[in-house]
Amino acid sequence: MSPGSLRRAAWRWHFYAGLIVLPMLLWLAATGALYLYKPEIEAWLYAKWSHVEPAARPMRLDAMIATVERQSGGKVRQVMRPAASDASWRMSLAMPGGGKRLAFVDPYRGTLLGSVAGGGAMATVKDLHSLAITGPIGNALVEIVAGWAIVLVVTGLWLWWPRRGSPVVALRGKPSGRLFWRDLHAAVGLFGGGVILFLALTGMPWTGVAGKSLQAWVADHGLGRPAAGAYSVGGHAGHAMGAESLPWSMQATPPPANLAHGGRASAQQSAEAAAWAGLAAPWTLTLPVAPGAPYQFSAAIVRAEDAHVVAIDSASGRELRDVRYWGFGAGARWIEWGIAAHQGQQYGEPNRLVMLFGCLALWALALTGPLLWWKRRNGRGLAAPPAADSRSPRVVAALMLALGLLLPLTGITMIAALAGEQLWRRLERLIA
Repeated sequence: MSPGSLRRAAWRWHFYAGLIVLPMLLWLAATGALYLYKPEIEAWLYAKWSHVEPAARPMRLDAMIATVERQSGGKVRQVMRPAASDASWRMSLAMPGGGKRLAFVDPYRGTLLGSVAGGGAMATVKDLHSLAITGPIGNALVEIVAGWAIVLVVTGLWLWWPRRGSPVVALRGKPSGRLFWRDLHAAVGLFGGGVILFLALTGMPWTGVAGKSLQAWVADHGLGRPAAGAYSVGGHAGHAMGAESLPWSMQATPPPANLAHGGRASAQQSAEAAAWAGLAAPWTLTLPVAPGAPYQFSAAIVRAEDAHVVAIDSASGRELRDVRYWGFGAGARWIEWGIAAHQGQQYGEPNRLVMLFGCLALWALALTGPLLWWKRRNGRGLAAPPAADSRSPRVVAALMLALGLLLPLTGITMIAALAGEQLWRRLERLIA
């Protein structure tokens, strides 16, 4: 098995991997780049609703909620308090008929400044990025594409690895020739491949199969979130509401059930109790909707270390749970760090620019790749890279299938691709 034969096998798989996931990679890169600039885009879109004139102190939370419900006709399910005193608060509303709206509220006067459907424009961008709007099918597709992106990066670096006499980085020839575009494609892949690989790996925790398996493995080995406790609110309604505002490590954790019975603590009392526990704005409060459910506060996460969740008994106003980042297991801390870095937040503006570069590099690779194929094709059908000897494809396939064991959905599509490859080779022999 010669190195040249092994390289041809990697080239062939690199070609087919790109063919399979190219449109989706462009989609993920475009929506991901937009979401990196969520604060700036929202500040521009909702400029007239985002700033208020500060007064001595905000209204009591219960009075503010009641005022907004009267003005909107909906029920407040979540309250999002910013850190800045001159910023409007946001409230998630459940509307009659099942719709949802995001309201912008003057916290000093209780005035409803305006509202938008769903969670607003950037929530839509996030759903488009994850394909959440298509349900489990879209989530599975994102997982498959992320797995194939890993294959693309690994095989691409294999192809780039300098051979005797080849430059590490070059830009040779003219734009009219194939060599220029091959060098450009290789250079972009070399400098952007690490970021793309990081984005693919840190995006996996959100996926349905690999992400859930990772969450279970981390929990089973004592590396995840703290134990939920003996008593928790069961059922979908008990924990699904507001899960997206929690750290990833706690999104599948039901909130603790009230320990007290009778009585009713107010939202204002719960906010004061959370502040006493050390929770500082910005935070999101999820109001109790199921019997026995608590008030649940979650700090807005910019850096992974910001993770802080406080649950307050909605009957007595006492603290039920206080979970902070350093209370997570090592596995959960690493994953939370990866998520914050994936979103361009962990290290400020440099972090965001690096992630933006990864998105732009994906676009550059996705555009130069087909151009390379077109120039190589020269009017000859699909013009896939030449097949290697019988052993080399098996080595590459074994490596890819090992990845498929870690990422089951990607593995299934790899098996389908292997079957398709074998069928294509047999057809080529029959035609010849």
